[in-house]
Amino acid sequence: MSLLIGAFEYAQRNPRFFLNSLETHVILSLSALTLAFLIGLPSGILVARHLVVAPLAINLTNALRVVPSLAILFLAYPYLGLGFVPALVAITILAIPPILINTYAGFRSVPDEVVESARGMGMSTAQILRWVEFPLALPVIIAGVRTATVEVIASATLAAFIGGGGLGDFILRGFALFDARVMLAGAIPVALLALLAEGVLATVQHQLSPPAARS
Repeated sequence: MSLLIGAFEYAQRNPRFFLNSLETHVILSLSALTLAFLIGLPSGILVARHLVVAPLAINLTNALRVVPSLAILFLAYPYLGLGFVPALVAITILAIPPILINTYAGFRSVPDEVVESARGMGMSTAQILRWVEFPLALPVIIAGVRTATVEVIASATLAAFIGGGGLGDFILRGFALFDARVMLAGAIPVALLALLAEGVLATVQHQLSPPAARS
């Protein structure tokens, strides 16, 4: 308990540094998730449409998931240097796989007879995608976004290693000072952000799921 109180007091004594770090962390996480969604969603749909290349694409995407977060950050460093941008690129790469894979799984789970019925009603391919396939696949897609969100919020702490800022600065400073209170001043907000995002997205996924799945 004393460590928690000490972490809170340290954040209170450094309000500007804490708020700037929190703002950078949130912006970095949201930016990475937005880019990953804009890349992963259409890529997942394309892979679901072309089953010949699907195994290769999914295996390559899964391979990205086993690469350590810190390794991707340091691989980006020689090409992009230090700062926010290389951290954003690296974290976006980490966020793409769960979104792409779940988009693929969601669209493949749509029953063929439903698609054929929609086509028999005269709906175009674009209309089927928008009004039939996407709504049915959305709960699975949201599950991928949940996974990506938690990974991104946690991995964004590593941005501090290449000057990307965020709450990871507190963790690095705590290591340098051998002070657990300083580390917790960064780690606790990260955990709370991850839990908050997980709770919100879990609620959204629950509301979008079919009634049978909710029960």
